Amino acid sequence: MPEFPRDLPHLYLRGSGRPEPYTSKIKPPPHKLPQRERVAHAEAIRAAMRSALEAAAVRRQERDPRLATGTPGFYLDFEFPAGSEAAADQLENRQKQIELVAFHERREGQPAVATVFVPDKAADHFLSKVVQYRNEQTRTGKPKNESLVARIDDIALAAVRSVYTDDPALFPLPGQKVWWELWIRQGHAKGFDELARHLEIPVQPQRLVFPDREVHLVLADDATIGLLFLNSDSVAEIRRAKDTPAVFVDWSNTEQAAWTADLAGRVVLPADRDIAVCVLDTGVTRAHPLLAPALDPSDIHAYNPAWAGGDHHGHGTNMAGTVLYGDLMPLLSTSGAVTLTHCIESVKILPDQGENEPRLYGAITAESVARVEISAPDRRRASCLAVTSDIGTSRGRPSSWSAAIDQLCFGDETTRRLLLISAGNIRENLSGTTYPAHNETESIENPAQAWNALTVGAYTEKTSLVDPSYAGWEPVAQAGDLCPTSRTSLTWERQWPIKPDILMEGGNWAALGNQCDCPDDLGILTTYRDPTVRHFDIFRDTSAATAMAGNLAGKILAAMPERWPETIRAMMIHSTEWTSVMRQQFDAATSEQQKRALLRKYGYGVPSYERAVFSAANDLTLIAEDELQPLRKEGSSIQTHHMNLHAFPWPRTELEQLGEVEVELRVTLSYYVEPNPGERGWLRRHRYPSHALRFAVKRALESVNDFRRRINAAAVAEEEGLPAFPAGGDDWYLGRLRNVGSVHSDYWRGTAAELARRSAIGVFPIGGWWKENSAHHRYEQTVRYALIVSIRAVNSAIDIYTPVHAQISTPVQVTT
Repeated sequence: MPEFPRDLPHLYLRGSGRPEPYTSKIKPPPHKLPQRERVAHAEAIRAAMRSALEAAAVRRQERDPRLATGTPGFYLDFEFPAGSEAAADQLENRQKQIELVAFHERREGQPAVATVFVPDKAADHFLSKVVQYRNEQTRTGKPKNESLVARIDDIALAAVRSVYTDDPALFPLPGQKVWWELWIRQGHAKGFDELARHLEIPVQPQRLVFPDREVHLVLADDATIGLLFLNSDSVAEIRRAKDTPAVFVDWSNTEQAAWTADLAGRVVLPADRDIAVCVLDTGVTRAHPLLAPALDPSDIHAYNPAWAGGDHHGHGTNMAGTVLYGDLMPLLSTSGAVTLTHCIESVKILPDQGENEPRLYGAITAESVARVEISAPDRRRASCLAVTSDIGTSRGRPSSWSAAIDQLCFGDETTRRLLLISAGNIRENLSGTTYPAHNETESIENPAQAWNALTVGAYTEKTSLVDPSYAGWEPVAQAGDLCPTSRTSLTWERQWPIKPDILMEGGNWAALGNQCDCPDDLGILTTYRDPTVRHFDIFRDTSAATAMAGNLAGKILAAMPERWPETIRAMMIHSTEWTSVMRQQFDAATSEQQKRALLRKYGYGVPSYERAVFSAANDLTLIAEDELQPLRKEGSSIQTHHMNLHAFPWPRTELEQLGEVEVELRVTLSYYVEPNPGERGWLRRHRYPSHALRFAVKRALESVNDFRRRINAAAVAEEEGLPAFPAGGDDWYLGRLRNVGSVHSDYWRGTAAELARRSAIGVFPIGGWWKENSAHHRYEQTVRYALIVSIRAVNSAIDIYTPVHAQISTPVQVTT
């Protein structure tokens, strides 16, 4: 779960989300001004008000009509002298939608300033009050509005810094992208969301809701924040997002215990323990109050029964806390119930002293997975492995360990497994000056080259560095980019799988010149192995990212418990998106080689639970779980066999009516391969996997027979190593780059009318060692696969879901 930093004082709020705008010790109001001075004061304030209204009119012309949302209006700054701050409360008029949004207390050399939002339709409200103060009296003979107008020193049109209520020293430099807390006015969140989408501003999905405010976390520079401020009536306050995990680990253990108890008291356990995520690591400390409820004693195992229990290293307990909760920061910073979707299992695969022989890790992993399956055979699970080795990695070629992982996943007809593996960390020569070039040359570690496993790399959104001991240091990675320690597969031979498959939050590092370090500010908050010493710890890098992926896998398994492991893997990859930083690089790629390098650096991007599980009105996802027989024997030779056609349930009439509206079609195909048991064949791609599958979409004017002929020609060309034949074609974004490994995902964009004329997608086989080695008689075997297809309207709120959902209940035939 992404971090949601908050200002520490607000961790204690129970009620209003707005701090008091002024001190409670108010000096008496000023004495009544003499007539001449009152008139002079009124004229000065009226002139200031007119000047502010003129400036507001100019600014109104600067608004972009495509971006403007909500109630058109402007912000005014009111200055108050010392002792008159209480008058700020009189600035509000809820009937006219005039709202006090921010207050800057008086500082040395600076007056107290109240910032007020004023709708355009109420622009003359304060001018009228000043005129009344000058010319009219109350029944008691006092000037009208005296308690307000007499206390105002000046009025001016507000700027962005007027609603910036944080330490001025923390305001970023021009052009510097940072995370901001945007405090949104009550009832204005929808308008803010629309504007953020238009401006393509990254917004964290978590938000804090108070009676008067809703707090959103956004990544932007000062100019973009200025556009938000100019075109929206939603902003009340802006603060620099600066709360970090360091806050929690710096507290005494007594304070940490209190926060732990509060969170533990809000945890809602799943009704059944039928979904689990197994942590293959250094063991887990079950005594931790946040872990004990979800970790039954019967679910704690060790590869070697003679090994001592518990977790003497701490890594396994770090993993378990993240697998179960994600990042603890946002959970500790809120007060609502925390509903868990899965339990955890632990298998200690590393001894407390020394280490296992690398050549044994394949057997250790297989035996450890078997332990939990024997203990709870009916439980649906994913397994997380963040133990990797730099021994046995040879430019992507399989090792005995990675082959054992592939065999574990492939299993048999009744047992398939979902394994998530860390891509491995860069451990030496970290430097801000060599990032990200260093990442591009450091290869993913063994056994993460496994074809069937989901390999997890790390990226980061964490850039808030507030620890004073790191003054002058800067985050190595910008928000949305690769974690400085995450390995890649750029150096691999091109026939090996795309790794990493996905990226999850792994924290950041900081640099000062040639120095590089890992401040607590830039990590993930998780559980510590010994709660008698402390309850919280900082976790980072690809281990943390793998645990975050385990948390996501557990949630998806709980939402769709009947889906195959191949399908859960497909859903995680299908839900990915490249961050804006990554997307800019992909958009700038001018060659297939550049695109391949980015794919081997970032994988398919960052997944999302919401995108994986829910179909929004303009985003529809369809899932097929099917099987085919890839081979058949003809005489003495083995030939490829079945192709499966899946009809698209597109509502053709509705799509054609959408005409030129741009839509995106995404397809993900996931299956497991049986690895070649002999090392001799690993030198060629088609001799390591048992088989391969590909997909292609039927073209608008293509008959089914023509479609089959095109696919057959493409299959033959690929098996014979001939120049690539365009089975996909049609401007797919990745095209032939996707045809490696055992999971393939790609995008196509076009008009709704074009999509309406595409009626089917074909899944077809490519030969592997099953075809080349007939002695094993695998050519009679069927294989299964998961196919996910989604369509969405690009930059449009058009409802695609409803008409397609209505048509799914009616069988759709593929026409010839």
